[in-house]
Amino acid sequence: MRPPKKDASPDTLMAHLGEDRSQYDGAVVPPLFQNSLFTFKDWDDIDAAFEDRTNRPIYTRLVNPTTRIAEKKIASLAGNNSPDIEARLTASGMAAVSAAVFHAVSAGDHVVAVKNVYGPTNNFLNSYLRRKIGLDTTFVPGTSLEQFEEAITPKTKLIVLESPSSAVFSLQNITEVAQLARSKGILTMIDNTWATPLYQKPLQMGIDLEVHSASKYLGGHSDVVGGVIIGSKERMQAIATQEGELFGGTIAPWTSWLITRSLRTLSMRLERHQKNAMEVAAFLEKHPKIRQVRYPGLKSHPQYELGCQQMSGFTGLLGFELDTDDLFRIKRFFNGLNYFQIGVSWGGHESLIYAPAISYLKELPPERFKELGISMGDMRISVGLEDAADLIGDLSDSLDAM
Repeated sequence: MRPPKKDASPDTLMAHLGEDRSQYDGAVVPPLFQNSLFTFKDWDDIDAAFEDRTNRPIYTRLVNPTTRIAEKKIASLAGNNSPDIEARLTASGMAAVSAAVFHAVSAGDHVVAVKNVYGPTNNFLNSYLRRKIGLDTTFVPGTSLEQFEEAITPKTKLIVLESPSSAVFSLQNITEVAQLARSKGILTMIDNTWATPLYQKPLQMGIDLEVHSASKYLGGHSDVVGGVIIGSKERMQAIATQEGELFGGTIAPWTSWLITRSLRTLSMRLERHQKNAMEVAAFLEKHPKIRQVRYPGLKSHPQYELGCQQMSGFTGLLGFELDTDDLFRIKRFFNGLNYFQIGVSWGGHESLIYAPAISYLKELPPERFKELGISMGDMRISVGLEDAADLIGDLSDSLDAM
């Protein structure tokens, strides 16, 4: 089978890229290589494999054919099918984050990060690495370039972005920050889980490393836990043989196989997520019991124009604040939903609701939580693939009962 053309659409690439069906009897679905090691015919063969161990399968901790198929598909999305971009799947989103951060920093370095970055990432930077290697982190709102400029010091080695950011869904001007960092020799990393590599392409805007929780939209069915790091071929091969091999945050072949399955329907699922989320957000925006809605796809979002410049679409995760500070009423709404199940993740087929304050209060010290601007009445919903009218009806009923 010939590989797809360089200008093939994302849907075509997800269906065919990385799959050589002539190697497995024409099977329309690639087989699962559920093995830990690979054997060789002689000394010279295995010796040659070690010379190219980021590409030749020797041991699944580093390379596995099933995983490579998924990695090639994801890299093609992020890099517009460029051969210079590679992806490496990891055992979880935080395995991707930690490997990317360790690749960029050393003991005593300084990091600038957006303050509303994912809670465990915040904790990893501000608490764990501060204690373990003396890493210093400055958190900024990220809504202007000046905030980054003022935070940079001679010891700054990494800028961490997340656009849109967790809980409050604020954006950063990715191109401007990337240009600033490049001018000062600073690496950049972005958590692009919300937008996916289909709707936002930070590497094309100058970002060095892109990370995702593959458990979200890339997996899409709430049945996998995984992460992915994407960057230049040279940088990714260094991460593979250092942080990847030494930390051992290896994704299981079965999980990779499931992600390949999910990538085939990514664009169709995102279209439905976006459509449903827009309808739900519009309903919430007009409801008298809602103080504000946080969704970059709404024209009322303060950074709507920037979102349209940086993203080609909007996904299904959004936030809103109830018009009450009464915890009894908040819980009554939260517990009264039917189709919105209570859960911490998002990006799957099902609709979910979560109150960010629940985990942030446990993950962060009180002063850091207060800085995030999150209240007990802030809700985060992942709008799934159900009928939008049913989801709106569910929210309406629970708001009325509140």
